[in-house]
Amino acid sequence: MDDDVILSVVVGSRAYELDTGDSDTDRRGVFVAPTSAFWRLDKPATHRDGPLPEQFSWEVERFCGLALDANPTVLECLWSPLVEVITPAGQRLRDLRGAFLSQRAHRSFAGYAESQLRRLDPERPNWKQAMHMLRLLLSGLHLLRHGEPLVSMAEHRERLLAVRRGEVSWDAMLAWRAALSAELAGEPGVLPEWPDRGRVEDFLVGVRQENLPGCRP
Repeated sequence: MDDDVILSVVVGSRAYELDTGDSDTDRRGVFVAPTSAFWRLDKPATHRDGPLPEQFSWEVERFCGLALDANPTVLECLWSPLVEVITPAGQRLRDLRGAFLSQRAHRSFAGYAESQLRRLDPERPNWKQAMHMLRLLLSGLHLLRHGEPLVSMAEHRERLLAVRRGEVSWDAMLAWRAALSAELAGEPGVLPEWPDRGRVEDFLVGVRQENLPGCRP
């Protein structure tokens, strides 16, 4: 693991408790570029792949920006129960996760699910993609009602895996999707109107100060 990583978690099927015998281990993480690298004309990368298979990481500023926009994938990283690497800065980021939440989640979760639906071909459905579309709606609905995304799908596992196996008809899958979408659209929710950008910015400034030349242990 690279020494600039402050948080690395397992996401995907294993975190959702939807894994099967052939499931990959998907990892997502957050790294911090040296503060001095931002003084140059060529800025540090905002993300990177690897080094492990199925691993992707964001630079901390990019991660915070996506989380403030209620990006479902990024938010779920902050609630994954499968944490493999966490530093003090990573712990502060996890502790801050409520500051990223806002009513933007209505739009983002519904929008991501809609985009997945548009990519599905009713003649040759990608049932795994259909399952994850439904999972995303379930997670978003839980977020609006309870203030945190639903990562573990243990309660819905058998029904979702039946979709993945193609044991649910196209029409039945669409009916479930329509019911979840209607609930999501009509749910007033418990989330604040806006995220707490001030707290997030304070965190980010602190991380940058810790990563000035000569400041890292």
